[in-house]
Amino acid sequence: MKNPAALFLLALIFVTALIWAMTNLTPADVSSRFQTFATIFLGIFIEAMPFLVAGSLVSGIIAEFVDQGALVHFVPDNPLAAALIGALLGFAFPVCECGVVPVTRRLYGKGVPLAMGISFLLAAPVINPIVLASTFTAFGWGDVLFWRFGGTLAIAFLVGLLFTLFRPERVLRPMPLPAPTLLLPTVAVLEKCIPEVAESEMSRDEEEMTAREGNGRWWRALAAAGDDFLDMGRYLVIGSMLAAAMQTIVPQATLVVLGEGALLSVIVLMALAFVLSICSTVDAFVALSFVHSFSIGAIVSFLVFGPMVDIKSALMFLGVFRRRAVALLIMLPLIFSLLLGLLVNLYG
Repeated sequence: MKNPAALFLLALIFVTALIWAMTNLTPADVSSRFQTFATIFLGIFIEAMPFLVAGSLVSGIIAEFVDQGALVHFVPDNPLAAALIGALLGFAFPVCECGVVPVTRRLYGKGVPLAMGISFLLAAPVINPIVLASTFTAFGWGDVLFWRFGGTLAIAFLVGLLFTLFRPERVLRPMPLPAPTLLLPTVAVLEKCIPEVAESEMSRDEEEMTAREGNGRWWRALAAAGDDFLDMGRYLVIGSMLAAAMQTIVPQATLVVLGEGALLSVIVLMALAFVLSICSTVDAFVALSFVHSFSIGAIVSFLVFGPMVDIKSALMFLGVFRRRAVALLIMLPLIFSLLLGLLVNLYG
């Protein structure tokens, strides 16, 4: 692991849990807590894994089949338009918070502007048809649906716009070098090397090489997807372990008791969203269970902030962005989501 901060945090939580267990729990309780930890970890990891695979596959396809010149040609020069398009790009690339990180990195490798990538990173886990359908199924057509999608779009746009104040090299980590490509002989080379080959045979060989080249592109796309999956997967593992450890140590009932008041309820559910690390495709159904205990503003903040930033995605950001940029990517959505929840509670 190349992330000492995450390892230190994980070790700190482990040591704290160990000391607490030794002083407060019996051996049977320790066994039960460990089973709870394992169950939560596997639940988060298994739930997120398919979406990380999907995001990595999309990333590999972008790397091999999306032409950089064509993509940059359609990207607007105006940062306002670039940030807005990035916030809406989730409808073209419907990925959750686990899969959006490798896709964002690949888009940056294709020359996408900084503002557009940031907006896409924050908005895509919510602004996509899958999450739209799940939120509608859970809450119907009403305030929660409107505030979730409107708030996510506005926050992603604003954060992306704010990042135009920084130079890309101060925000992005160096991109890995592309894997070497397989060079296939062309028909012209074969004609020089084998002049006696008949024209019909050359035509057949050309068709075969074209087919091989097409297959080769798909293999290279899968290879790029595998590289992204392995690179992002380590952060998913660490994040899932942190989320499971915190949920095991801090009972959810304790957090729910604190969820009273217009401000405190928003803070508690935002913290819960960060800790639970629930996939955005199913978090609406979890939020539905809090409707009778928390304010609407708290529910909205839970549904907006959680898909943008949680433990596992915050760690995965480190695979694309520098540490100071990651700190901003956590703090700015946190502040805006808190303000959104207060706005909904006071005026919604």
